Amino acid sequence: MTAPRSSPPATRSEVIGDAAISLLAGGGLRALTHRAVDEAAGLPQGSTSNHARTRAALIEAAVRHLAVRESQVISLEEMPQGEDADELADGLALAMHRYLTRDPSLLIARYELALEITRRPELREMYVRTGTSAFRKPLVAMLSRAGSNEPERHTLSLVAWCDGMLFSCTAGSYAAEVPTLGELRAGLRELLHGMLSTRPASPAPRGG
Repeated sequence: MTAPRSSPPATRSEVIGDAAISLLAGGGLRALTHRAVDEAAGLPQGSTSNHARTRAALIEAAVRHLAVRESQVISLEEMPQGEDADELADGLALAMHRYLTRDPSLLIARYELALEITRRPELREMYVRTGTSAFRKPLVAMLSRAGSNEPERHTLSLVAWCDGMLFSCTAGSYAAEVPTLGELRAGLRELLHGMLSTRPASPAPRGG
């Protein structure tokens, strides 16, 4: 019998990133300091400063590591690659349910960072670029295969629905009621079938 493969040991960058996310989720941005990351990660004092010299660099490192952690949880590469809208809905529902139940601290950290980045233009481009490459482009491709004739616009609607659901069930009025996998699947099927089976609305006349 072959022994299961063990995961490679975490790099110092990963240890620092995980500690930063944990601090963000537990205490917000005020809790994210170089010294606090060293302590949370169990590293010698000064380790985080060597990795990210400034506070802006530390926030940027947290954003980059969060994108990696989110991609591991959501696993877009596991999504159906065909043209079936129901299969796509099922795959997205599974990813969202996994996100809500496996490690909700990632969502809380994301909300903390998103608010901070609105006040830091120098970090916003990197934040948007990271999200675009990791999530937006794959969703555009998936919707194109599923038959969307406006995949960019439909991706915006899909992301807005998913983000709204995740926020409501993490920090909003439904935080105590995580939806079941079946409920998420039903909602996504309704959304996708509505988008993919109708023609785009005619543009509204100007001044109307």
